[in-house]
Amino acid sequence: MNTTQPPLTRILTPTGMLGYGYPEQDFWDCVGQGVDAIVVDSGSTDPGPYLLALGSTLVSDSSYLRDLRPLLQAVHRHGIPLFIGSAGGAGTRDQVDHLMALVSRIAAEEDITLRVATVYADIDPAIAVQRLAEGRISPNVRGELPTPADIDATAHLVGQMGAAPFTDLIEGDEPFDVVIAGRAYDPAPHAAWAMSRGVQPGIAWHAGKILECGGACAEPKGGGVLATYWPDAFELTPMSPGQRCTPLSVAAHTLYEKARPDLLPGPDGVLDVTGCTYVAVSERTVRVTGSVHRDQPPTVKLEGAAVTGHRAAFIGGVRDPLLIGQLDHLLELVHKYTAGLHPQLADGTARLDFHVYGRDAVMGHLEPARQLPHEVGILGTATAPTPELAKAVATTARVAVLHAPYPGQLATAGNLALPLNPMDNPIGPVSAFTVYHVMDATGLKDLFPVTRKTAGPA
Repeated sequence: MNTTQPPLTRILTPTGMLGYGYPEQDFWDCVGQGVDAIVVDSGSTDPGPYLLALGSTLVSDSSYLRDLRPLLQAVHRHGIPLFIGSAGGAGTRDQVDHLMALVSRIAAEEDITLRVATVYADIDPAIAVQRLAEGRISPNVRGELPTPADIDATAHLVGQMGAAPFTDLIEGDEPFDVVIAGRAYDPAPHAAWAMSRGVQPGIAWHAGKILECGGACAEPKGGGVLATYWPDAFELTPMSPGQRCTPLSVAAHTLYEKARPDLLPGPDGVLDVTGCTYVAVSERTVRVTGSVHRDQPPTVKLEGAAVTGHRAAFIGGVRDPLLIGQLDHLLELVHKYTAGLHPQLADGTARLDFHVYGRDAVMGHLEPARQLPHEVGILGTATAPTPELAKAVATTARVAVLHAPYPGQLATAGNLALPLNPMDNPIGPVSAFTVYHVMDATGLKDLFPVTRKTAGPA
């Protein structure tokens, strides 16, 4: 390690998610200090399967336009390439094209011309079915394999691309200003850019793992972060002056969303952080060394989702300690009563669930704290094949919770304080992951096709 030598490259990630916002003046101040590439994530499965099943975007167009405009201005004024991963939320073809349209709109309004490469991540279901038949799809964390029917039922099927599609663009002969990619492993574009500049793979992947969440590795968390790279080290500095990176904050974020603290698997291999060191080199900057990447046969994480029904919900509060103390028994009686009026609950066609907030809504039966709260919120959700049935089940359950008798009850009024009117509300289609599995990608070519486009004045 020789950080007295000039760094190989600098990557700025101004926000952990495109559309979540960032301090614009801090962004321009950081760009003015020297940035070689801007990389920003635009998607996640954290919100659940609806982005895939319904084709929804993670944020509104107004939020995308607000965040994109300064980024594209920086691309044009300073010649800094911009990489966007997992466009739109789920990274489907339609979401990539939608983000491309927004880039084109801004380019036209700014009277600039941008060369854009779009990389698509949609997977042909026939490929997945074939790989499944060959035993080249691994069981998920519950030990389950998808069925051909699961794969065929997907509204959209995407695969997480690794570094290769980005590396091919970076090292190719055709220039670009912006890359809009479909579903991508979050650190992949960061790692591809760094490795193309001579950074060791372990360092490149580790930095990307932290960078993709922007300033979540800082104190206080949020905003953006700048990574400075040498061949065998990287340094992280928050984009905004009111934040700092510490060895603890950076090391802690390395563990984010991982099942174990030492080995972090990805599509191109495993990142081994066992021997890492985290050292504060200033009040706001941390240097990381010792990261190692161990190559393995290529894999692609498949993500597919489908609409499985419709949902309606009601919410209300309970402040009677007599009722709170026997709430589980009452909700069991409500479920039984509702099933008597709606046989679809008994045969599994419909479903009724309760979440008791203020007690154990987050962890359920795993919740260790068992003291009696002074009030709770009850969220009731009904899921059924049609919106009409979902609302009917929700209404029956809500009325039952509101008026059901219980031992020790003193009043004859309702049990539930209902803050919303209407009281029972349709939520819309319900989605579920039908495919969430890792596929062996050995021998597969052209999984992630590239299209070249121009954005700007007609």
